[in-house]
Amino acid sequence: MLRSSLIAILLLAQLFASAHAQEAPAGLQRNCAVWLDHEIGQLHTKKTVDLCAETAGKVVLLINTASYCGYTHQFSGLETLYQRYKEEGLVLVGFPSDDFNQEDDDAAKTAEICYINYGVTFPMTDIVHVKGENAHPVFSHLASETKSPNWNFNKYLVDRDGNVIGMFRSGVRPDSEKLVTAIEALL
Repeated sequence: MLRSSLIAILLLAQLFASAHAQEAPAGLQRNCAVWLDHEIGQLHTKKTVDLCAETAGKVVLLINTASYCGYTHQFSGLETLYQRYKEEGLVLVGFPSDDFNQEDDDAAKTAEICYINYGVTFPMTDIVHVKGENAHPVFSHLASETKSPNWNFNKYLVDRDGNVIGMFRSGVRPDSEKLVTAIEALL
């Protein structure tokens, strides 16, 4: 009786593992959430950002950004947040977007604002759509779990397993107690 129960538990564990395994090329296991398994161009380079590699097993803060917005100064606070917690497993990914008409059409100018003016070192993607039918799949998923961005600098917090924990609107500063406490609870 004990043996058959043990076998049943092992079979259930195998079924669970198979059902939750990620597809990976050439036998490599990709341990990220399926909705984060995307490669996207890196801002103003020929390189790509492998969102799966960047986020797998980490606490993630995804931000829709813009270069000419009243909240653009949040880049400084986001970089400070990233530097403070990156060794503990926090990664930030910025997604520049012109969906609110405040992003430069020139990726070089956007890169200058992010990298030179604000010293951003966390990954920044190419300019993407973050709302509507043309939204990048990552933001389509975020909208299905929470809400679409209603402005620039919305912050989406994701746990180490790829679960969307919450959304913090533009007015929530990167150093706000509310956001920092939520991040620390996941680290």
